[in-house]
Amino acid sequence: MRLLHQFKIIPLFFAFFIPVTFAYTQTSNPVLDFMRNNPDKSSFKLIRNGEIVADYHSNRMMPLASTVKVIVAIEYAWQAAHDSIDPDELVALSELEKYYVPDTDGGAHKNWLQSVEQKDYNRMVPLQEVADGMIRFSSNANTEYLCDRLGLHNINNRLKTMGVKDHSEIYHFVSALLIPSVVFPDKTGEELISAVHVIPQSEYFRLCNMIHDSLKKDPGFKSEFTMLTVDVQRVWSDRLPASTTAEYAGIMQKINSRTWFDSLTHVHLAKLLEWPMDNPANAEWLDHAGIKGGSTAFVLTKTMYATDKYGNTTEMALFFNGLEMAENTYLQMHMNQFDVDVLRNQAFLRQVQKSLANKAGK
Repeated sequence: MRLLHQFKIIPLFFAFFIPVTFAYTQTSNPVLDFMRNNPDKSSFKLIRNGEIVADYHSNRMMPLASTVKVIVAIEYAWQAAHDSIDPDELVALSELEKYYVPDTDGGAHKNWLQSVEQKDYNRMVPLQEVADGMIRFSSNANTEYLCDRLGLHNINNRLKTMGVKDHSEIYHFVSALLIPSVVFPDKTGEELISAVHVIPQSEYFRLCNMIHDSLKKDPGFKSEFTMLTVDVQRVWSDRLPASTTAEYAGIMQKINSRTWFDSLTHVHLAKLLEWPMDNPANAEWLDHAGIKGGSTAFVLTKTMYATDKYGNTTEMALFFNGLEMAENTYLQMHMNQFDVDVLRNQAFLRQVQKSLANKAGK
């Protein structure tokens, strides 16, 4: 994460990846220590072979950041499996560019563009690549496009059909970045923070829809955007779609089962979420594994599922909110080790169970 200069926005909503091969290391775990020492900022649920290992403030509603893109991916997979969309349909990169707000995604969209340019698509990419860019690279522009293409109503209805109850409405949260600039161009400082903070939720959603439509119709509309201060970013972050680790661990169980959805939906979903399996070293000991995470300046979230070659199943959701920048950076530095220990270290699982026992609830 880049450090903030007063006139720059902290990179928002970039994905948290596992950049290295899963490998066993036996060390103390800073992420577990942070959770134990900061219960007000932490929520965690871990399931191993159908048994709950940790249930730590798992019913606490917290902003999801890019982890909410899992739900968009599920709706994409369902529509692809049922011929509502064609994964091979070509999409002009210019259509995605409409929703790209510079300096707000930690370089995610640019990194995705570099990857597709290597495939020589000539400015037209398959819809499958758009969805892959949303998950693997965490492109916000691709997410905004897919929310429009799939339909927000369908995405939110998918939560209902999955039995997810503790989840706020998914909306055009990328467009929300422009609310301060478009709606309150003459306000600054505390006056701006207060003005955005008190917008009723229904009006907030209406403004997001209006801005989304303007971005869609007018490529120059995003020139209205001005960099947000840290305090304004916090208001935006606090209003992001929210849910609980209990719900997202349950969603991971549904996906990991490979039986909850119809088989073709699971096939399309695996193509998106299971990019860690592209690493041959992971394929040596895992049958399948999927992951999605996200962050803002104040939020760090992660969901993961895996089934190893011995048939052991693992599902987890880990959310942090109210983080200081140094805490956020620190946790990201140690998150890969935490994932490895959860998946491969039985002694660590016992340590987690003991350390976070009897902490369920909000």
